[in-house]
Amino acid sequence: MLPDAFIRRMRGLLGPEADAFFASYDLPRAVGVRFHKGPDRTDLPFVLDPVPWAAHGYYYDPAARPGLHPWHDAGVYYLQEPSAMAPAALLDPQPGERVLDLCAAPGGKSTQLARAMEGRGILVCNEISPKRAKILSGNVERLGIANALVLNETPERLAERLPGWFDRVLVDAPCSGEGMFRKEEAALTDWSEDTVAMCAARQKSILEAAAKLLRPGGRLVYSTCTFAPEENEGAVEAFLKNHPDFRPEAVEAPRFSPGLTGTPGMYRLWPHRLRGEGQFAAVLRRADGPEAPEITLQAPEALPPESRELLSQLPPLPDGGAVRFGQTLYLLPPGTPELRGTRVLRAGLELGQLKKGRFEPAHALALWLPAAENAVDYPADSPEIARFLRGETLPTEQRGWILVRVDGYGLGWGKGAAGVLKNHYPKGLRR
Repeated sequence: MLPDAFIRRMRGLLGPEADAFFASYDLPRAVGVRFHKGPDRTDLPFVLDPVPWAAHGYYYDPAARPGLHPWHDAGVYYLQEPSAMAPAALLDPQPGERVLDLCAAPGGKSTQLARAMEGRGILVCNEISPKRAKILSGNVERLGIANALVLNETPERLAERLPGWFDRVLVDAPCSGEGMFRKEEAALTDWSEDTVAMCAARQKSILEAAAKLLRPGGRLVYSTCTFAPEENEGAVEAFLKNHPDFRPEAVEAPRFSPGLTGTPGMYRLWPHRLRGEGQFAAVLRRADGPEAPEITLQAPEALPPESRELLSQLPPLPDGGAVRFGQTLYLLPPGTPELRGTRVLRAGLELGQLKKGRFEPAHALALWLPAAENAVDYPADSPEIARFLRGETLPTEQRGWILVRVDGYGLGWGKGAAGVLKNHYPKGLRR
């Protein structure tokens, strides 16, 4: 049952379209899949029509349950609500840029930005909630993203550390979640007019920090999954009033026309007009001006000797420098800012652990790797893949660390000895 206050507001907002809007709640939810690795596999039986506003995005048949397919474990695709694909598409990051997803959990938009960046540049994925930041880090790992930093910081703290540093900033702000009413019961039961007002106040402070993080001439996209004008057009108008160096920027993209509002640069995706739960997004451009002072960059380290033998057998790693956090070795994206004093969950590509003079490769490295000298490859429907995902051993004549692949996609590590491949698939991910 929708709240009376919500119904009254939406009738006033939509007028003659209100009945169609409320009727959409009785329709099945649209669900989406976005391909991250390799070509779009439109030949898969569960893949349906393309999502018009998102490259590599498709609707899928929920009865197929693609989250249970081994390709999901290998990070080949990400399951994402179709409307939620719009903000990252509007940000339109380019390879080689510095990009920030300021409120990034659970990671759908971050991973979409990463696909567009093609592994070049630096993607900073930040989440203020420690619990949600761990989920974000897990999704960045699963999709094999090498040029991402995952942070657990406040927007204000980031603005102090990296003022004017980013070419593009996405603020998918915490909101009252009215576009989630069909998907999550909690979004409906927790809703109130007070919640809308509280979210609007919080969004104002987040936008203030985002403005400081964006370089002159850069693009900022602000988005929510709610319909409340106070959190959408109202939030943007208040921001623009206090920031005359920002202006709305219209995007020349016919695929967004079903949700285009009367204000250039502001977009609404309505669930009664398209196949999705609904989304608001505003595209803002900061005026050119003096560049911010240079940021101190992270000093890379040489690879420890115990890691070199295994890493030398792998395809060339991305450009960057190694850095150690405790006993964990990461490969930083080139140009990474100084991280000391920042809450870092993931600093680029995790290479592995240094353990008493030996090197144990990380699961993240397996998910990034396209190939290795020592590897085995099984079809997705093979009993070997089912056994591997359950954490069981497999027979092998190979020795040492072995990359286990599914249909050519890295899935995890095993270690061969005495005719047995010992399973190193993470225990927390096993089926």
